[in-house]
Amino acid sequence: MTNSAAGGKPSPELALEEVQLRLVEPGELKRFDELLEAHHYLGAVKPVGQRLHYVVTDHRGRWLALLVFGAAARHLKHRDRWIGWSNEQRRRRLSLVTNNLRFLLLPEASVPNLGTKALSLVRHRIAADWEQRYGHPVEVLESFVDPEQFCGTVYTAAGWIEVGQTEGWGRTRRDYYVKHDRPKRLFVCALERHSTRRLQAEVLVPRLAAVEAAVPPRSQLKVREIRSLIERLKAVPDLRTRIESYPLWSLLGIQLMAHLAGAPRGQKDLAIFARGLSEAQRRALGVRANRQGNHPAPSQSTFCRMQQQVGVDRVAQVLKDIQRQLRGEPPPEELIVLDGKEPKHGNGDAILTAVSVPGQFLLGCARVPKDKTNEIPVARALFGELDLEGRRVSLDALHTCRETARDLVQHCGADYLLTVKDNHPELQAPIRQLVPAPEAGFPPRTPDSHPAPDRGAQQGPA
Repeated sequence: MTNSAAGGKPSPELALEEVQLRLVEPGELKRFDELLEAHHYLGAVKPVGQRLHYVVTDHRGRWLALLVFGAAARHLKHRDRWIGWSNEQRRRRLSLVTNNLRFLLLPEASVPNLGTKALSLVRHRIAADWEQRYGHPVEVLESFVDPEQFCGTVYTAAGWIEVGQTEGWGRTRRDYYVKHDRPKRLFVCALERHSTRRLQAEVLVPRLAAVEAAVPPRSQLKVREIRSLIERLKAVPDLRTRIESYPLWSLLGIQLMAHLAGAPRGQKDLAIFARGLSEAQRRALGVRANRQGNHPAPSQSTFCRMQQQVGVDRVAQVLKDIQRQLRGEPPPEELIVLDGKEPKHGNGDAILTAVSVPGQFLLGCARVPKDKTNEIPVARALFGELDLEGRRVSLDALHTCRETARDLVQHCGADYLLTVKDNHPELQAPIRQLVPAPEAGFPPRTPDSHPAPDRGAQQGPA
């Protein structure tokens, strides 16, 4: 919201070249808010979220104008169309846009063109100030102008663009809007020539990527799609003794949605992800309503109990059934890769998975118990659950042994690609003699490698 108040007598001794812009010091915020309350028709701004307060002064330090920039509006049809980003891009990148929440020209110190000068000074430094304060720059400025109060000429003169009017709704609290029937004129300003192109790009440039990384992933599945997944997950038997509001298929559905959205899947992460789902999504998942009629998000402890008692093999079969329904059968010419990984969040057990590459079809998985056995016998047991006839199977150096190779060829009818490292010196030596080493794109580091020379040193040929 904007106010360009002008009153009092101009100061003839003031030249625009002497006008300066600076951030308001913490000890000055009380005076800053008092001036907004006294002269701005909207009053002061509540101190919530990321925000910068600017003051425009003359060469003597006298305050001439006040500006506040803060969080951008979540949904603005004309702004989003002007930027050209998708709804999901807007959700993840909105922190790169900031709203001019207040703009006040103090009446006792106003002169012609002071507002344009103030906006120009802000435009040239706000990105750097924002990055220094919050760790990332901003790319676009926006502001609302009440047509019943002002004309917005100061923005037009400063190079801002009017892109349309709002629809007359105002947010009173999180995700709750009230129609006030007073549409505002919307002005926007790109801080750099390619700002909108960067915001609509498929991948953000590295200096902006941290903004997206800080936004929790959110599922884009529609209610109809969620219900279809739930019907499949209902085939998994529920072994828990305590169910309450969350059937097993609801919890598994949340975990699957988190996977599809690229979200972390530790127990705490799943609880956070579940809180970000809409009421309609949780209802479609089968979460039972509480006494207030809401469909609550499960807690971290709920996911903990579920993961301790769920039948892993039955879940894996359901996931393969869903994959077959959505993607069909994996191409028979693709390489099958078996690899074991320890989850970032878990009890220490590793998961051995069989996937096809490059298609990334899940073919099977098995748990490798901690401190009980290693992957080798688990992998051989998994061979029997896979159709490996005529396929190529790749495993890492841990599995390079006669028994595993014999299993693949004689019992499964497969060809193998096994890695040979220094743990098999009697096998590695003849391979080096018979098979020429491929040319590398860069020389590998060896124990005899030397560190890079100091500045100014000259490096001769190797």
